[in-house]
Amino acid sequence: MANAAGPSGTSKGPGHVESENSYGLRCPEHDDRVAELFCRRCRRCVCTLCPVLGAHRGHPVGLALEEAVHVQKFIQECLKQLAAKNQQQVGNRRQIEDTAEHLKAGPCHIVKLQGPLGDAEQLKGEAVHLPPSATSAKAITAKTSVNMEVLRRSHAVPHVPLQEFTATERELKQQMSREELCHPVPQSFEPVKSFFKGLVEAMRRMLQMPLDVRLKENMNCQLSSSSSTKLDFLLKTSFSPERSLFLKYARTPTLDPDTMHVRLRLSADRLTVRCALLGRLGPTPALRFDALWQVLGRDCFAAGRHYWEVDVQEAGAGWWVGVAYASLRRHGESAAARLGCNRQSWCLKRYDLEYWAFHDCQRSRLQPHHDPDRLGIFLDYEAGILSFYDVSGSMRHLHTFRAAFQEPLYPALRLWEGAISIPRLP
Repeated sequence: MANAAGPSGTSKGPGHVESENSYGLRCPEHDDRVAELFCRRCRRCVCTLCPVLGAHRGHPVGLALEEAVHVQKFIQECLKQLAAKNQQQVGNRRQIEDTAEHLKAGPCHIVKLQGPLGDAEQLKGEAVHLPPSATSAKAITAKTSVNMEVLRRSHAVPHVPLQEFTATERELKQQMSREELCHPVPQSFEPVKSFFKGLVEAMRRMLQMPLDVRLKENMNCQLSSSSSTKLDFLLKTSFSPERSLFLKYARTPTLDPDTMHVRLRLSADRLTVRCALLGRLGPTPALRFDALWQVLGRDCFAAGRHYWEVDVQEAGAGWWVGVAYASLRRHGESAAARLGCNRQSWCLKRYDLEYWAFHDCQRSRLQPHHDPDRLGIFLDYEAGILSFYDVSGSMRHLHTFRAAFQEPLYPALRLWEGAISIPRLP
């Protein structure tokens, strides 16, 4: 043990001289060792033995040189913030002095200013009870100048010792008033300003059209209108349209067993598909998916408006729901056969608690308020609109695809586990 400690702690070789010159500091607990590490919990420089055997055992530590670089960057940021704060305080002080000079230069308006001056006297009386740092603009400016001078003194040395920085940190805390320690000034209000700016912009767009006009013209009449442009406007502006409006175009498409993977099972009414442990024996149709657990519908839509629903409550951790052309590849696991990963298919995907909208390998992240148990799918073939809604969440809009459809569209499903069903609609 002594032999192991000798070369690193008591040797006077070149390595020892370089460490001592770099840090210039010995460990306070092990005098024969150089303080090469910095304890983040105790804010002290320590040697390599302290985190293992000494009083700093188990404490988070880091290289002292890296901590010094981090401290220099932190000091630069503090200097910038203090300079901005000092400039703001100087401007406030100048504004107060200009206002005072303006009041002194206008004695004829004393009568009119009796009310404001009375309020000022009241505020002055209340200011007596404030801490000294808050009663004088000159004191605030002087304190900021002292803080900047302390930080500049610490930043002047290229490799400032971390002990000096911790001492500076304590000195700054001593100069701060109790109110500043309990309620620190935020570094930036940009996130808050950006949030409210976006909120105001969203409210402005929503209120451009009167609510009653939008409800009358765009909710009760649009789905019965023959204009696809008005329908598109409805889908953009209405977040929760009535389900009864879509039931006018209700369909109950059935599934095609000839396209179904061998590990899938279809119910007698061809409306429910579920995963099985073993594959089916028998001839394999040419239209069947041989690698992916997918199935297409028997009924296709080549014109008009159509609405159907898909129940995914028992689908488990992953499911894909959408539409596809008959030209979708059936063999292999390439992107040309995957639902949503090519130009022949569109789908919504759920996997590992994440929701995505897929088409041609382009995806959009969805953030529903809760996990939908039933999806509503609305198709306007001529208008090129394919919309998905959360039926269990008061018909909340999830996503809308817009495309120029070139072939008949078939309902398409893909499972990871569990079962997916298409409920009968009135």
